Amino acid sequence: MAKCAICEKAAHFGNNVSHSHRRTNKMWKANVKSVKVKVNGGAQKMNVCTSCLRSGLVERA
Repeated sequence: MAKCAICEKAAHFGNNVSHSHRRTNKMWKANVKSVKVKVNGGAQKMNVCTSCLRSGLVERA
């Protein structure tokens, strides 16, 4: 679900490391918003990350 339709940024994985150095799984999700975007003269709803919104790669409808 948390995947950008423009740059395809998605979740990535790693470890939580405690003070005693025990490791558990951790997941970082992309900051993805569901927005209406102008596509081919019409409006379409897409999942777009906030970095693509801020950089102007898409235009809101």
